[in-house]
Amino acid sequence: MITLAQANIIIETIIKRGAELQCRPLSVVVVEPGCVVKAFQKEDGSSMVRFEMAFGKAYASLALGRSSKLVRIRNEEKPAFMNYLFGATDNKIFPEGGGMLIRAGNGDVVGAVGVTGDTEDRDEELAAFGIRAAGFKTDEDCAGMGRGINVRQTK
Repeated sequence: MITLAQANIIIETIIKRGAELQCRPLSVVVVEPGCVVKAFQKEDGSSMVRFEMAFGKAYASLALGRSSKLVRIRNEEKPAFMNYLFGATDNKIFPEGGGMLIRAGNGDVVGAVGVTGDTEDRDEELAAFGIRAAGFKTDEDCAGMGRGINVRQTK
């Protein structure tokens, strides 16, 4: 389980780090399993539809059990498969980097984060930064934990 305090640490850390890196205005959502929103913040100056983008990235991560960047790659590799999933999820999946699973110390998925506002790579970098700042792990951190963790990586 992810607490509201932990969700807020993730969001606050991402927004603070984004300012340090001079990113464009960010929007960040933290969701629980089932993609239930735990917390969301949108920086001043963020454009419209940023909640939907951040939520779609987090949703993509939970729906396919991988980062939303890997979902984008899957969309390029298997468009028919992904078109089916888009329809099956009422177009909730947004296949663009910045969505990552939030894992507990034992590798269990406890939620996901979606970051939008800057480049795909920067959004993804910030998501990982926030997850770790709150004491959680990313897929990369859990890659060596064995088959039962079901981690997929870009490398």
